[in-house]
Amino acid sequence: MTHTLRVVFAGTPEFACSALAAIHEAGFPVPLVLTQPDRPAGRGMKLQASAVKRYALDHELQVAQPPSLRRTGKFPAEAAAAIERLRATPHDVMVVAAYGLLLPQEVLDIPPLGCINIHASLLPRWRGAAPIHRAIEAGDDETGITLMQMDAGLDTGGMIEVGRTAIDPRDTTATLHDKLAAQGARLIVDALSRLERTGALPVTGQPGEGVSYAEKIGKHEAALDWRLAAATLARKVRAFDPFPGGVATLEDGTAFKVWAAEPAHATSAGVEPGTILAVSADGVVVACGEGALRLTQLQKPGGKRLPAREFLAGTALQAGQRLKLPEAE
Repeated sequence: MTHTLRVVFAGTPEFACSALAAIHEAGFPVPLVLTQPDRPAGRGMKLQASAVKRYALDHELQVAQPPSLRRTGKFPAEAAAAIERLRATPHDVMVVAAYGLLLPQEVLDIPPLGCINIHASLLPRWRGAAPIHRAIEAGDDETGITLMQMDAGLDTGGMIEVGRTAIDPRDTTATLHDKLAAQGARLIVDALSRLERTGALPVTGQPGEGVSYAEKIGKHEAALDWRLAAATLARKVRAFDPFPGGVATLEDGTAFKVWAAEPAHATSAGVEPGTILAVSADGVVVACGEGALRLTQLQKPGGKRLPAREFLAGTALQAGQRLKLPEAE
């Protein structure tokens, strides 16, 4: 099926790529794709194109990579050139998904039918940069996708459509990301089809209650604080997969990553948090501020993720050893 609604797309990572692919494969013309500049990545720190750029080039779509869209700041000339290119590109609507650059009002005003954002939370819950991570970390039972009519605020625009997704107790950020990416792709294609037919989409203002902010994940958060409850730490481990991973450090400075963990039925009363209570093929049990945590998938620096049984075959851990407590910030 072919469509006449022309869609400029702005996005960067895999989450956004799912939406771009769905829009393109549904037959909507995509005259321009905006994505962030190539970034150094990997062990060699070579410049790598974003997932969105790779898809666009593979399908012969025009790509622009401005470092900013704000005329004030470090890149005014580049921003001005990108804005002029956007003005010169005939289109009807812009779709934005995990783009990573702020869109000033000047840019929001260019598409005749506005800018639609695909946001991975049930707004106003988890506005901001890391909604999937924070939903898992907080122990939310559900999350979802909100299609939002963008305004100049941080995820404050009116809601076009909401799709809900239950958070499975085993979900990591990686698995939940894939579910939400697929859901967002379906919702945006349906919304664009309705917009093409009707010329407008109904918009509902966000509730004033229940606003929370999903701060960007920092590497410093990886250090597991054993003073927390075991259930809280188990959620953090799931939330930090694939980035930055939970990190445990022995008192001698030996560090390893924790990729899977679960609360354990073990007595930890009176034991200093961070003390290893038991080591077996089933996992490494660590005393926490409340309860104990069984570490079931671990990784040495430079090694692979391994089940506890295989990890312990090459790493000597024993009951009574202590894991460091991160310093309070």
